[in-house]
Amino acid sequence: MNNSEIRDINLAPSGEMKIEWVKKHCDLLRTLEEEFSKTQPFKGKKVALSVHLEAKTAYLCKVLQAGGAKMYVTGSNPLSTQDDVAAALVKAGLEVHAWHACNEEEYEAHIRAVLEVGPNIIIDDGGDLVHMMHTQYKALIPQVIGGCEETTTGIIRLEAMDRDGKLLFPMVKVNNAQCKHFFDNRYGTGQSVWDGINRTTNLIVAGKTVVVAGYGWCGKGVSMRAKGLGANVIVTEIDPVKAIEAVMDGFDVMPMNEAAKYGDFFVTVTGCDKVIGEEAFMVMKDGAILCNAGHFDCEIDMAHLRQIAVEAREVRQNIVGYRLQNGNTLCVLGEGRLVNLACGDGHPAEIMDMSFAIQALSAKYLVEHAETLTQKLIDVPEEVDAEVAVKKLNFLGKKIDVLTEEQRAYLNSSNV
Repeated sequence: MNNSEIRDINLAPSGEMKIEWVKKHCDLLRTLEEEFSKTQPFKGKKVALSVHLEAKTAYLCKVLQAGGAKMYVTGSNPLSTQDDVAAALVKAGLEVHAWHACNEEEYEAHIRAVLEVGPNIIIDDGGDLVHMMHTQYKALIPQVIGGCEETTTGIIRLEAMDRDGKLLFPMVKVNNAQCKHFFDNRYGTGQSVWDGINRTTNLIVAGKTVVVAGYGWCGKGVSMRAKGLGANVIVTEIDPVKAIEAVMDGFDVMPMNEAAKYGDFFVTVTGCDKVIGEEAFMVMKDGAILCNAGHFDCEIDMAHLRQIAVEAREVRQNIVGYRLQNGNTLCVLGEGRLVNLACGDGHPAEIMDMSFAIQALSAKYLVEHAETLTQKLIDVPEEVDAEVAVKKLNFLGKKIDVLTEEQRAYLNSSNV
């Protein structure tokens, strides 16, 4: 088991089966695995990766390994790690430090373990690897070529570091790629959030009121799928332009503390702190269901909810009911952590195929341009986005038009 720290290596067969299922449905990653096996773009490079450790992530790790990378893997959320998948990766020769439901101390120890090897490339989801590297392992930073960030939350943290002049190596903003936020955030989050809610609650959505906090790409996806399931949807926002967009898309818009009176389901997708707090808790219906689809477990003010609750008990697997002084019970899914992973298997394989193809190609870009990178925050190159989109269309059996030379000349002329 090399230096890995996992629950049980004997769980590997189940994890291997999950990874094989994902591989079958990830045409882009399968193509990259074949290409990388021949070209070895990461030969001799150490890659530290902290992403939700389930089967799609595992296949990304194996694709990078096929390209010559020495992989050091941990999870990015205590409840999203699947122990059988972790075991399968160890059996395949990767070093893994992760297990499901680790406590905060164990979680940080796992992050330290993958950083202490002195990585050359960092692949992060939420910014914990990058943050710890800058605060506790500065001596190892000269070895880092750069990294890739998967999420909106992580990019917010990176932008703050960059503004303060504290970001010390290049990071590719993978989340901002068009093939990432258009599809992963909208269609991936939209489907996987409701998959997690439905399999955990076993309750009907049709005819009920869903309150979605935040109308970014993730919020658009969650709202769209809620509407498709027959729900009445209320959106809460702080951005007036996004609020107007939600209205034009057919949804009601109001402040959270007003929407709290009507909601049967609440989904936070903002990346912010304390989006649902005490004032909202106290006016919610008895039995209201709360969940989070943002990165961290602070969008629902869980610390305060636990403090004001007169009783907390598990009412169904992965659902804790918090009874308040007014007698109402609020039901929180997955401890307020990412509902699509804490209560489900995350985004569909075909969606993560695009997102992780961009991750792999962005990491390759960093290695190939290591000597010329000057900016600390890097957009995904347009050619990478286009390559992923073209290949995905081909795999879907779809074709598109191509500009003629005459049309190109017209568009580039002053007569347009």
